[in-house]
Amino acid sequence: MSISGWSDARVANAAGVLSTRFDSVGDAFAANFADGAELGASFAVVKNGELVADIRGGHADRAREAPWTEDTLACVYSTGKSVLSLLVAMEVSSGRIAYDAPVARYWPEFAAQNKGTITVAQALSHQDGLAALPEDTPPEIYLDWDGVCAKIAAMAPLWPPGTANGYHPQTFGFIVGELLRRVTGRSVGALLRTLQAQEAIQVLCGLRPDEMARASFMPKPPQPPDLGDLTDIKKLAFLKPSSSPAKVSREDWMAAEIPASNMHANARSLAHLLQPFVNGGVWRGEPVMDAQTIGEAFDERIRGDDLVLPFHLSWSAGLMRNINRHFGPNENAFGHAGFGGSCVVIDPDHQMTIAYVMNKMSPYLVGDPRALRLINAVYASL
Repeated sequence: MSISGWSDARVANAAGVLSTRFDSVGDAFAANFADGAELGASFAVVKNGELVADIRGGHADRAREAPWTEDTLACVYSTGKSVLSLLVAMEVSSGRIAYDAPVARYWPEFAAQNKGTITVAQALSHQDGLAALPEDTPPEIYLDWDGVCAKIAAMAPLWPPGTANGYHPQTFGFIVGELLRRVTGRSVGALLRTLQAQEAIQVLCGLRPDEMARASFMPKPPQPPDLGDLTDIKKLAFLKPSSSPAKVSREDWMAAEIPASNMHANARSLAHLLQPFVNGGVWRGEPVMDAQTIGEAFDERIRGDDLVLPFHLSWSAGLMRNINRHFGPNENAFGHAGFGGSCVVIDPDHQMTIAYVMNKMSPYLVGDPRALRLINAVYASL
């Protein structure tokens, strides 16, 4: 497949590489900018282990003076949950974690308030009833890992575990991150830095000062997302002071590990990192998970009207199954989206991973039109 340098006069600071077969992807990327929908963005596709698209453009700052470069990072918010799914799958394949084992096997304190039977798979598929911290939780606690984990371990579920799915905007990252820490001895950020050291992957959780300098400005959405009818659980998960970090500086927030919502990355790194899910578990020539684990990671764990998001969803072990085509035309694909518009697509049928990262945030919870324009252009080129 012929790969060549990419540029487009319609996009400021346009750069990257693109297979000639995917010329329409470059056109879609430029169209997003022409519509005024972007400030800066990157988009990447890895197919059969080969990088066939890695394009970027626009600006990384409010004043539109700093170009978006290959080193620019952006917060991908909940798109980082796909990375957590991958990290757990790697540990399942190693034998250190089992999807059907109770979380409390690895984190004994988690068993409080009759949570001892909640399985790893239920936690990964948002069934455990722990979608939000108690309302009286101070929002600055999100920078205190042990404090958050102690709150989660001590709390009672908001609904009977296993009876429904209810999206966990923030708590998911601490539940999965503490599970990983208990079995590996390392935090999510440390696990990612191990991969970064091996392959220069820029997917980070907890930034150092030099990395903060590469993080783009992210203008907030013009209006809040549509959550549908505002139930008490939705308010607790999204709208209460306890639902997200506050009373902290931007620098302290970026330096902290809040895995469900403050990973920073570029598109190329995300697309490469998630390749083991689609290429038989191989990471840069080395097996990191086996076929059985991949099958278990993809198995549907629950399907139903979500108690937090306004969608009917099907969850695997940490990934959204593409029943709503939020991630393109292939219903057999998987994906995850982040607040503001970022997303990843994991498509085993085509041995393909796709990633979209941007800094101009939109109010779409999932299925951002900018991302879908790009993803649909990819599929039209296959």
